Amino acid sequence: MEATIEEISDYERERGKPMPTLNHAYVQSNLLVELKNKYRKTHTILSELNITMPERPDTVPDIAIYPKLQIDFLHDITSMTEMPLTVIEIVSPSQSDAEILAKFERYFKAGIQSCWLVMPSLQAIAVYSAIGKYQFFADTTTLTDQITGIELAVGEVFS
Repeated sequence: MEATIEEISDYERERGKPMPTLNHAYVQSNLLVELKNKYRKTHTILSELNITMPERPDTVPDIAIYPKLQIDFLHDITSMTEMPLTVIEIVSPSQSDAEILAKFERYFKAGIQSCWLVMPSLQAIAVYSAIGKYQFFADTTTLTDQITGIELAVGEVFS
């Protein structure tokens, strides 16, 4: 059953994505901590950043990974036009596979090199290097993004 306009929250309307849940927030914070602890010196890890896409509408991935950026605290940016290396999307219960794959397709067309699909209910992460081409990581395995070289202990994300 599709949500009507009245059932969609302001958050969902403004960001074009489902409102995060407790599991979503927990996993997102763990990902941020793990990534920042390991890659803070070489990458900039950002959450909930608006990215201006070549084709509208803009998007707000859960996490975006850039090569190390110079941050100018005097001149802020409301929407990044530079594409990140990687985007991470955490599945929400209301999202369909088709929605997520359509979003990934847009990301790849825009020049983003890899997309991670985090599935809290499975305690697993799929790393996509193209639509239909992905590696699946679960349990105590070490996730290795073959495109960016980023590695992460999957168990730490869900512990």
